[in-house]
Amino acid sequence: MPAFAYQGIDEQGRVVSGTITASSRNVAMERIRSMGQQATEIIESKTGSASSKAQNRPTISAVELANLMRELATAVEAGLPLMQGLVIVRRQAANPRQETVLDFLIERVESGRPLHEACREYGPPFDDMVVGMIRAADASGKMHEVLHQLSDLLERSVEVRRELVGATIYPMIVMVIMAISVAIFVTILLPKLMVPLQAQNVPLPWPTQVLLAIADFFAAWWWLMIAAAIGGFFGWRAWTAVPKNRRIVDGLLLRVPLLGNLLRDIAVARFTRTLGTLCSAGIPILTALGIVRDTLGNTVMMDAIDDVRERVTTGGSLATPLERCGHFPPLLVQIVNIGERSGRLEGMLLHAASAFDRQVNNSLKIFTKALPPVMLVIMACVAAFVLSAILLPMLEMQEAVAGGR
Repeated sequence: MPAFAYQGIDEQGRVVSGTITASSRNVAMERIRSMGQQATEIIESKTGSASSKAQNRPTISAVELANLMRELATAVEAGLPLMQGLVIVRRQAANPRQETVLDFLIERVESGRPLHEACREYGPPFDDMVVGMIRAADASGKMHEVLHQLSDLLERSVEVRRELVGATIYPMIVMVIMAISVAIFVTILLPKLMVPLQAQNVPLPWPTQVLLAIADFFAAWWWLMIAAAIGGFFGWRAWTAVPKNRRIVDGLLLRVPLLGNLLRDIAVARFTRTLGTLCSAGIPILTALGIVRDTLGNTVMMDAIDDVRERVTTGGSLATPLERCGHFPPLLVQIVNIGERSGRLEGMLLHAASAFDRQVNNSLKIFTKALPPVMLVIMACVAAFVLSAILLPMLEMQEAVAGGR
């Protein structure tokens, strides 16, 4: 994704500059406006620019970033100035990568730059959501409160990711072992077992012929299969990098039984908690929607948020476009509607986030319980096909021997 260097003015009339990644110039300008800034000049960064240098800087994991924000929030909550808090956190850095990140932030803040501008200039791991939260902390004067909220949000995202990985790692290991076992049997053992049958001109049934043809193909063209697999991997990445194709893939994933529900529940829970946290930090709803959009991880739902944001910009309510897009559950729509009417939107969103987190856990349990039986059925079908390829010719040979007597 290209990077754009820009200069402009913020809401207080101060001159600002930075670098932002976006799919196009118009999207970059829209994101700059969502940060409360007005771009006066914007150009696409080239190789060797600040954005390229930022990509070469070391980054830290989400867990490390959450701990860093938590430590900084604690230092500020204890009454220390921001600069002194950064220095104290720097002394407790656990590895050289954290030291590099904190040294950069300390240098920029010491020169008079706001913390959120320093984070945006550094680049990853400070994405739009993190920068927006830190910007809200700077503007609201509630630095420690907002940073604690940001830490909670990052930690919850890490927990969901770990739960998802933990739920899928066992089925993936079983699938890999099954694939390796079948490949060894078909390419090495089956041809040796069929040698006596072929020597006696016993007619082979079609399952055996199929497996032997596969074995011969792999033996003759194994290098081509490896090249095709590598080419297919990089070709798939290049094809899905196109926004139009990525929308097709994400749309199909949402329609997959069980998996689609799980992905939708994760996106909804992330949307609810992130939007509630941003709004409680004092970020305007339009800016918050722009930040939340980039955290959903599914382009179809991201497009739905773009439509919601456009309708809210024209003066409409938030609940109506959420209901029309069809990707968000009725409970969330009802909560947003009540929250808008009562003026307690952020509080109700944060309370609802806990309910949607429980829904994610339930979806994970359903997914993990349903996946092993599905895999068992697939393994049984493969085993039955391979077994028939072995037993059928043996039965025919036995019948031929019995008939000869």
